[in-house]
Formats: sequence, structure tokens, C-alpha cells
Amino acid sequence: MADNIKISAAIVTYNSGDKSAAAVASVLAYCRQYPLDLYIIDNNSSDDTLLRLKEHPDIKIIKLKKNVGFGAAHNKVSELLNSDYHFIINPDITVHSDVFADIVNFMEENPKVVMAAPKILNADGSEQRLPKATPTFKRLFLGRLSKKVRDEYTRADIETDKPYPVDFLSGCFFCIRTEAFRSLGGFDERYFMYLEDADLTARAKTIGEAVFLPQVSVTHLWARESAKNVKLFFIHLISCFKFLIKWRHGAK
Repeated sequence: MADNIKISAAIVTYNSGDKSAAAVASVLAYCRQYPLDLYIIDNNSSDDTLLRLKEHPDIKIIKLKKNVGFGAAHNKVSELLNSDYHFIINPDITVHSDVFADIVNFMEENPKVVMAAPKILNADGSEQRLPKATPTFKRLFLGRLSKKVRDEYTRADIETDKPYPVDFLSGCFFCIRTEAFRSLGGFDERYFMYLEDADLTARAKTIGEAVFLPQVSVTHLWARESAKNVKLFFIHLISCFKFLIKWRHGAK
């Protein structure tokens, strides 16, 4: 692999002090092969998130004056990036190996791949069945009620340790070529939260491939908050309709 590869990563935080501190510590501990610029974009937290993160002098912190949402916050670093590959990471992610090098090395060997993501695990080591197929009305709304539809949405029929193309890479952890992230305009900021990752994957697939890498993994403390919080449920619902309306006639 080229010795001059640079990578960057961004974590958007909002009142997630403990989780964010653990995520940052694991990223800094295991990202070893390539130089890393790690950005924290804080959506105006009112807890001790920033105080906890200031214990890491090597990270770059951007504090926003209001909560602008997931995608809009991630976009704040777009013009600051001096990297070849950029990672989007949730504050509830923990890495246990140099997954950054694993993914970058794969993408270096496969120049048509513009986005890639690892297998996402629960804390007990089981796999989180996250969406990998294109969101449709049936998958978005019936997937919560029907195991058959959910399995179709998550492509549960594929059992392999080999990389394969997908239509949807979860925003909890993925890598995108920095040049592509910029050329695509980053995340569509019309989504406050939810489905902005599906939207970016769909747009990225107009210029390259999106690939799932089951041979590497990270741990995600998935809370499924929109299933428990009424406000987040409606935000999720609105994002679903925004996605379906935007993509009803195909690529945008």
C-alpha cells in the first residue's frame, strides 16, 4: 500500500459524554497504519461531552451553537479535510482492531469502490442486521412488523465472509473516499437524522460501488431510540417520506 495515504474521521456528538469518550479512545488506540485526523463535531451538548473529550489533545473539536442534525454536522468538516479516505463514526461505536487500515487497503485494491463498511456487531458479538437493500415503502414500514420483509431489507439470506455490493451502508460506521464526499456535497441536510446515510449511499453508487465487508467488524451499542422516543419516531418517519419522495423516480 502507498505510504502517503492519509485518513480522517468524524464523530458527531450530542450529550453522549461516556460513549463518545470510549469511541475516541478506541479509535486512537487502534488506528495505527495510517495517519489520522479525528474531528469531533458537537451539536451543542449540555452535558460533559466536550469536557470529557478535551482529555484527548490530538483531536480537533468543532462546537456548534445549535443542534443542526447528523448530516449537517458531519458536513461542517468537508472543506477542512486533508485526507484520501474519510470515516463516518457514531459516538456509540467501539473498534477492536485497525479496521481503518483493513478498509482502506481493500479500497486501494478496488478503485471502483467509493464507499465501504464493516460488519456491525452487538456487544455480545452477534451481528446487527442493519439495512443493506434500497429503502422502499414496504421495507421501511412493514420491516418493523414482518421478519420476512426485514430479512429482505437486511439481505439476511447472504451468509459469507467475502465482500459484496449493497445499496445501503449504515451511517454508524463507514468509509468514503474524501474526494467523493466533497463532490457529492456530503450528506443531504434536508434530513435532520435517519436515512441520510441511505441517501448518500444511493448518490455514491452513481459514481462507484458501495461494498459491505463482513470480514472486518466494529461494535455498535445500538439503542434503536426511534422505537422508544416519540419525538425521534416522528423525525424518523419524516425522513422516510423525504427519502421515498426524493428517490421515487430513481437517481438524483
